[in-house]
Amino acid sequence: MKCLTHNLGFPRIGPHRELKKALEGYWSDKLTEATLLAAAKTIREQNWRLQKTAGIDLIPSNDFSLYDHVLDTCALVGAVPERFGWSGGNVDLTTYFVMARGAASSTDFAAAPLEMTKWFDTNYHYLVPEFGSQQTFQLASTKLFDEFNEAKALGIETVPVLLGPISFLLLGKVPTKNSQGFDRLSLLPALLPVYETVLCRLESFGARWVQFDEPMLALDLDSTEHTALQSAYTRLRLAAPAVKLLLATYFGELGKNLPTTLRLPVDAL
Repeated sequence: MKCLTHNLGFPRIGPHRELKKALEGYWSDKLTEATLLAAAKTIREQNWRLQKTAGIDLIPSNDFSLYDHVLDTCALVGAVPERFGWSGGNVDLTTYFVMARGAASSTDFAAAPLEMTKWFDTNYHYLVPEFGSQQTFQLASTKLFDEFNEAKALGIETVPVLLGPISFLLLGKVPTKNSQGFDRLSLLPALLPVYETVLCRLESFGARWVQFDEPMLALDLDSTEHTALQSAYTRLRLAAPAVKLLLATYFGELGKNLPTTLRLPVDAL
């Protein structure tokens, strides 16, 4: 049996901080959106080719982000708070960056950005999703599919990477005025159809593997959270039977979560 080599994700800033420079140029109106996106595309191609040349068997896609992978997941599932003025459809770059950076009162409207907090015990900070009792979800970004097909056009087969549904919900917050007695996992039935659609579409594009990151598995989870994990991955397994599911976690041991994790219907851990 061949042992496959895999990379969980690749740095996105570029070998000479090209992404940082392109973003700063775009935010200061010195670069157009097209120029920013072209710079991002170049970085992705360099990353994929480097890994291909190194002999990596399972090369990730959708690990690249213009700002933050949790924000990308918010865009993917349409989790955009009302104050950002989003009216549905695909989340455009303007809305994306307003969620990240806010909008000053000198613009058409003022909006505070999503809160930032530490990504587990690292120095990285992620943007915290916001949920409410009337929360709805919809597929609202093609980034994941675009980047998979972008690599495919280069002759490179990749493993699309997504933040798993359980970690996405548990990493989010409910605004204080709505938080009393609200369980974020109660949103799972509304969220899963979007993940199922994503899997089905990736299957139609020819993806053979999809990676779900569930870093919350490294923390202490209660029985309700264990049940949610089993329910979620049972549904995801059925959504795209031909796709192999890779479950990834990091930052700590599985510990007491190991028995539940080993029972999940995934193909690799």
